[in-house]
Amino acid sequence: MEVCNCIEPQWPADELLMKYQYISDFFIAIAYFSIPLELIYFVKKSAVFPYRWVLVQFGAFIVLCGATHLINLWTFTTHSRTVALVMTTAKVLTAVVSCATALMLVHIIPDLLSVKTRELFLKNKAAELDREMGLIRTQEETGRHVRMLTHEIRSTLDRHTILKTTLVELGRTLALEECALWMPTRTGLELQLSYTLRHQHPVEYTVPIQLPVINQVFGTSRAVKISPNSPVARLRPVSGKYMLGEVVAVRVPLLHLSNFQINDWPELSTKRYALMVLMLPSDSARQWHVHELELVEVVADQVAVALSHAAILEESMRARDLLMEQNVALDLARREAETAIRARNDFLAVMNHEMRTPMHAIIALSSLLQETELTPEQRLMVETILKSSNLLATLMNDVLDLSRLEDGSLQLELGTFNLHTLFREVLNLIKPIAVVKKLPITLNLAPDLPEFVVGDEKRLMQIILNIVGNAVKFSKQGSISVAALVTKSDTRAADFFVVPTGSHFYLRVKVKDSGAGINPQDIPKLFTKFAQTQSLATRSSGGSGLGLAISKRFVNLMEGNIWIESDGLGKGCTAIFDVKLGISERSNESKQSGIPKVPAIPRHSSFTGLKVLVMDENGVSRMVTKGLLVHLGCEVTTVSSNEECLRVVSHEHKVVFMDVCMPGVENYQIALRIHEKFTKQRHQRPLLVALSGNTDKSTKEKCMSFGLDGVLLKPVSLDHMRDVLSDLLERRVLYEGM
Repeated sequence: MEVCNCIEPQWPADELLMKYQYISDFFIAIAYFSIPLELIYFVKKSAVFPYRWVLVQFGAFIVLCGATHLINLWTFTTHSRTVALVMTTAKVLTAVVSCATALMLVHIIPDLLSVKTRELFLKNKAAELDREMGLIRTQEETGRHVRMLTHEIRSTLDRHTILKTTLVELGRTLALEECALWMPTRTGLELQLSYTLRHQHPVEYTVPIQLPVINQVFGTSRAVKISPNSPVARLRPVSGKYMLGEVVAVRVPLLHLSNFQINDWPELSTKRYALMVLMLPSDSARQWHVHELELVEVVADQVAVALSHAAILEESMRARDLLMEQNVALDLARREAETAIRARNDFLAVMNHEMRTPMHAIIALSSLLQETELTPEQRLMVETILKSSNLLATLMNDVLDLSRLEDGSLQLELGTFNLHTLFREVLNLIKPIAVVKKLPITLNLAPDLPEFVVGDEKRLMQIILNIVGNAVKFSKQGSISVAALVTKSDTRAADFFVVPTGSHFYLRVKVKDSGAGINPQDIPKLFTKFAQTQSLATRSSGGSGLGLAISKRFVNLMEGNIWIESDGLGKGCTAIFDVKLGISERSNESKQSGIPKVPAIPRHSSFTGLKVLVMDENGVSRMVTKGLLVHLGCEVTTVSSNEECLRVVSHEHKVVFMDVCMPGVENYQIALRIHEKFTKQRHQRPLLVALSGNTDKSTKEKCMSFGLDGVLLKPVSLDHMRDVLSDLLERRVLYEGM
């Protein structure tokens, strides 16, 4: 058999045809393999294409065709030129069509994906929308339950109501079989079953706080599923239950619960947790859903916030109630103190008047008796009576001054006075006592000390007399020195600073003695009222213990400071005080002018022929006052009533002494009626002087408002009455310091 030689080896075009076939088969294979990939992408992107199996078959066919062409590259045999031309043409056409199909699909696929009229697409979309709407409804319902529950627990700030309402609302919203709240005990080492949904009064069951299940829940803010058999989940008996419901637990932060106690809760200052346990119904296949767990977590946070607010409100209400109680107690104490002060002042005022009236008789009669001829023994007795009476009068004045200082009714009476003269008068008053005890007293006034100053002369003299008097009283030998100077600076007291100005300066007075001295530990007690040191010299010297207490208060009123220095018992002591005084213009004038001072008008020693009218309801007091005036040479007329006084008084009387402490205000009105009686002869009107045992300022103000010319305080001695009449006749007015 002959072999057909279809291919002519000598023809050069065969090699070129083979190359075209190889190239065509290569591109056909690439096209065949790319088309299934594009179909797979289409099927993946289109979830509604109903004929996926056709695409799978088509893809397999194309892959097989591509594989055939690919294999054909290695299975070529020799053929005739005509067959080779036909095969080449077919393969070229196949390559062109395959490539065109592949390119066309690239443009068709987006159009196919945009088609929305297929039923399956709509059905799937509708199902997807239903699922989304169900989720939205679930979320809305959860949110509504959270808002309702939040509103319920926020509508009250009572902690018990908050916790009980939380359990009830959670049980109703989630259809729970049981819900419970475990609270930490006072020790913080255990959890106690405090609230349950189904029991109004749960059994006080406790579990250790270090249980693994509790640590697991406290370690996260999320709701945690726990075993129904765990100790904190054993809330109800399990008899007859073959399948327990699922249980979750969540922590409840107890925030800022200072002094917040429920069933022996601890007073929490650090962050701790309570435990909320929720149980689904038993014998059911129900499980916890995510949105239910989220609801539980949100509610736990809201309960924590509500408890915190309740605790803050409770603390504020407790503080408010405590403050109100304190205010009520303080107000009651203030009213009681004011009542006590008024009662004390009224008592002192009554006692002052009632004691001054008999003291007036004792001192006046004793001074009169002293003017008679007495044996030395009798004179000593009379002098003792006078000294004791004067001491008693001084004590009465001190008690009244202290009372007025403590209630703030005492005020300084500022005026211009001669400071140098004041010191000399103090020494003149003290020297007789010092001479008896053989104690020399020296006075040293600084050259730059102003002569005329502005201040309360009476109170300053009282301070100096108290301090110098103590120095004389507690010294048996040695000497006493009094020094006065202008204070430049003072660093002794941290709370007192000397700040002199152009119109004020600070006067420093130092009184040094060589007496009994003071124990350093007793110095702070000296300025306490009724305080006395324990030395024998002090106890034997007597004293009420009021002098330094009153002096300190007067010094404080004068914006000054007072203190005492002593090296110990038997070494004497030094009393120092600073007071603020004003600088008078008269001081500068007296320094600049060389005009000699006008000598003082000589004081009266006898008042022979001076007609005086005395009106006093008290017969003893009326007789005593008359005796003083008669001894001074006055012609005295006495009356016992206002009407009699108004009838008897005439232009012949130069002075009228009237007791204004008698009952009724007509005692003051009688002065107005006397003024009316002498309206046409004012120059002949007698001087009206009130005799009073009251030292309060209102008495002086009343006397001035009703036109009296002066006030004379009881008790009055013979020398005092002589000075009063002299001042009254010289100045036509007399108001003793009150």
